[in-house]
Amino acid sequence: MRKILVIAVREYRAAVQTKAFLVMILAMPMFMIGSIAIQKLMRDKVDTNDKTVAVWDQTGRLYAALEVAGAQRDAEEVFIEVGGERKKVKPHYLLQEAHPTADTIEQATLELSERVRNDEIFAFLIIGRDVIDPPEETNGGKESMTARVAYHSANPNYDDIEDWAGDVLNAAVQEIRFQALNLQPEVVRKSTRPVSVANLSLISRDESGRITAARETNRFANFMIPFGLMMLMFMVVMVAASPLVQVVLEEKMQRIAEVLLGSTTPFQLMMGKLVGVVGVSLTIATLYLGGALFAVYNAGYGALLPTGLLWWFVVYQGLAVVFFGALFVAIGAAVSDLKEAQSMMMPVSLLIISPMFVWMSVIKEPLSTSSTLMSFFPPATPMLMMLRISVAPGLPMWQPLLGIVIVLLAAIAAVFVAGRIFRVGILMQGKGANFSEMFRWAVRG
Repeated sequence: MRKILVIAVREYRAAVQTKAFLVMILAMPMFMIGSIAIQKLMRDKVDTNDKTVAVWDQTGRLYAALEVAGAQRDAEEVFIEVGGERKKVKPHYLLQEAHPTADTIEQATLELSERVRNDEIFAFLIIGRDVIDPPEETNGGKESMTARVAYHSANPNYDDIEDWAGDVLNAAVQEIRFQALNLQPEVVRKSTRPVSVANLSLISRDESGRITAARETNRFANFMIPFGLMMLMFMVVMVAASPLVQVVLEEKMQRIAEVLLGSTTPFQLMMGKLVGVVGVSLTIATLYLGGALFAVYNAGYGALLPTGLLWWFVVYQGLAVVFFGALFVAIGAAVSDLKEAQSMMMPVSLLIISPMFVWMSVIKEPLSTSSTLMSFFPPATPMLMMLRISVAPGLPMWQPLLGIVIVLLAAIAAVFVAGRIFRVGILMQGKGANFSEMFRWAVRG
């Protein structure tokens, strides 16, 4: 045991007493804060060059609504007052009524498209002739081409004009339809005003017997807390455990392992490395979780992050590091160069990221049969169980405890298998082993 601890302390110090570790610890919050700051700085850095938009109104009744809305937008949204000066923050939409000379819609669309390519206009709208009074759906329920508005542009990701025109045209079409049916628009809007639905918590009685008021749930926190814990666990496992492949491989190639094995057994050497990596992972998690708690409580949202979640996180994260760390140690001992190691790491990396394929469904339905069964699959248990624990209404206590037992047994099995592979592979030079040879070593020793 003493030798294991000595090796663990050496591995821990070698990992944390480096500039790379300090840079890695600071990099993540710096990137997060920096991305938020950059987004705020770039929020007003938009292209304010005027956009010319051609409109081919086949109904002959909707272009005027776009003109009125465009003039109102120019007066209210394009300029803002900053320090007593008018600052342009949005582009003008310069509308042109188009009258294509082509005989068919396809030829007219091509004619307008050429105008976009020649930089005469930025985009164009084609308002179908049946937009106001669309025909019955045919062709398998698909919408008729003449009953929709088509927006064409060389910049499909610039959707501001599309969104603005869609809102204006929908409102104008509704007004025309109301008038055709002799309906007053204000009466219709009042009678069709939607009812808001509040997402509230359950109520209960406190210790004095009084009924507590229901609280409105925080959708953002309900999503971000489990997602953040899952991503933190993933990052810690990858940062702390995956370097074991390179560490073991370097010691094997440089014959450092032969010197170390002169005073310790292969199992002690491997366990020392795993214990050291667990210490590194706990250091990373403590720093990040401590910073998150400090920020959350200072912002007045401490109730959204129960401290009980953090203890579950520490336990599951430690077990996950041991489980995956043992697999990475086995790979490092079995291969002979970094190229082989990278190809062998792929299956283990897929196991680590597998919870990310189903995490959304687990958050939505944490108590479903599928979520429960997936959370008991050992490689995915740490992340998926943390997701289920951090989402209301919570889990029966036996499930996270059973999850700990399952991951613990899986970690013991991984350590046992990795120990047998490590004992054979650490001293082998030349050609690396494949999965079948590693399986034979694990079975026969």
